[in-house]
Amino acid sequence: MFGIKRLDTFMLQRFLPLLLMTFFIVLFIVLMQFLFRMIDDLVGKGLGFDVLGELFFYAALTMVPTALPLAVLLASLMVFGNLGEKLELTAMKAAGISLFRIMRPLIILMAVIAVGAFFFQNYVLPVAQSKMWTLTFSVRQKTPEVEIPEKSFYDEIPGMNLYIDHKNPDTGMLYGMIIYDMSQGTENSRVILADSGKFSFTEDKTRLFLHLHSGEMFENLSNNSAMGVGTSGYMPFRREEFSDKQVYFTFDANFNRMDESGIRSQYVGQNVSQLRHSMDSLSKRVDSIGNVYAGELVSKPYVGSASRVIKTDTAGHRTFPRRSPSAMVKEAVHRMEPVDVDSVFNAPSIAFAKTYVSQAISDAKRSRQEFEYRSLMLTEQAKLMRRHDIEMQRKFTLSFAVLVFFFIGAPLGAIIKKGGLGTPLVISVFLFIIYYIFDNTGYKMARDGKMEVWEGMWLSTVALLPLGVFFTMKAVDDSAVFNADAYRLFFSRLIGRRPKRALEMKEVIMTEVAPERARDMLFAFRDDLSTKRPRALREPLNALVDYLSNSTDKMVINLLNNYPFEPRRRDIPDMTANTEALLKRFEND
Repeated sequence: MFGIKRLDTFMLQRFLPLLLMTFFIVLFIVLMQFLFRMIDDLVGKGLGFDVLGELFFYAALTMVPTALPLAVLLASLMVFGNLGEKLELTAMKAAGISLFRIMRPLIILMAVIAVGAFFFQNYVLPVAQSKMWTLTFSVRQKTPEVEIPEKSFYDEIPGMNLYIDHKNPDTGMLYGMIIYDMSQGTENSRVILADSGKFSFTEDKTRLFLHLHSGEMFENLSNNSAMGVGTSGYMPFRREEFSDKQVYFTFDANFNRMDESGIRSQYVGQNVSQLRHSMDSLSKRVDSIGNVYAGELVSKPYVGSASRVIKTDTAGHRTFPRRSPSAMVKEAVHRMEPVDVDSVFNAPSIAFAKTYVSQAISDAKRSRQEFEYRSLMLTEQAKLMRRHDIEMQRKFTLSFAVLVFFFIGAPLGAIIKKGGLGTPLVISVFLFIIYYIFDNTGYKMARDGKMEVWEGMWLSTVALLPLGVFFTMKAVDDSAVFNADAYRLFFSRLIGRRPKRALEMKEVIMTEVAPERARDMLFAFRDDLSTKRPRALREPLNALVDYLSNSTDKMVINLLNNYPFEPRRRDIPDMTANTEALLKRFEND
């Protein structure tokens, strides 16, 4: 019992620190990716550290589903790679401990993490996503700080374009100012020229105060009825010269946080029970609206005839397909009496006939546009329902992804026996790219309705599951999956090339070849050549070659290289001659 506890503690002590380290490293990387996407919305807004810290905190929480599987994969690869590289894994197996027994504490830990991931996805992530998107939209609506460049027009102040020749950064004075004020509309615009001026905010930071010196202002007067606007055919304006002037502009520099309730009511802010309730409501709404539209489509008269019959099922009930109103019109409706198209041309005159035809075409186009618009409305509702279903499936996919990545990383680390950060990192990134491609492809196909939602959202997990099963089986059997010699031998057999032995003289010989034993082994092998099948010769041949390869006679080594790796029936004469030659070498001894 004490040994079992020590092994479990040993594995957990090796795994947990690496898992935490890789998790925070991966989380930091994906958070930097989020920062690069948001950099244009954050720069120049004058946001406080409290707002930025809150935004990055909630963004980090929303990226846990991306970082956790990759961290599990990388940590498991590193742990079992280190154990294999330091021969600790070999020592455990030599002591009779199976790979599953070694992995057992980590499997239990992964099960706990998978359960925790579900509760995180269901209760924490909706709140974090709601707050993150609320802050994101609030930041995007935040007006930027007034940082006016020199010798270029600045248009970040709403309704105003501003140009300055140069500025004094110490005092904040602006020189050579040109201001185009269009806050009251283009017809009431005004142009202000000033030698110098200075910006400042009111105490509540809702208005921008501009103190100007030595300039003039040109202002349109289109709203001034006393000037006779609209009666004289020209646009009056007013010109004003000033030595000191104060101008106010509406400019809210405060950070106004949006209401979070709007995001919370969306699919990103709901848990499983809320998503199911929303999906039931959407499904009932789509079915109800679809039945209403289908009924109108069936009962609406066309080309002056309202005679319609609706096909019924075997029980005599009307058939209303739920999903495709167009299919119902094609299959469930037919006319009682055919329309006499030729009667249109029996009109009193050609003009009347043209009128009938053009009116019928207009009615058909109008009806088509109306029902196409209704179809688009139903399509949007169906798309919204799929987005709810996608969000619900995501509550479960993370937990299974954690387990799949562990059963890929742990056996693969035991197979490659490479620790450190280099090889495991390369393999982890490669496998995660495959996972991301499958996951993103499945998500887009599920979102667009090209695939069932559950198929698209589980595509990545199902695609990598066979890989985890394969690596686990190979690691348990100690198979050399990444042995280059094994693959070289396989492809040599595939193309018909037979590999040759390449034995060389050993510099240090631990076991010398005894001539008596060598002759006995050669006599026994010569007898096997005449009595056994070629497949049964492989084991005694390998034993013979392994023993005689310790010989100090170069001729013996050359003769051993003539033996094939896999004996065939046609090789028996050559092997018999080779064996006789070896017997003569050892008889001389």
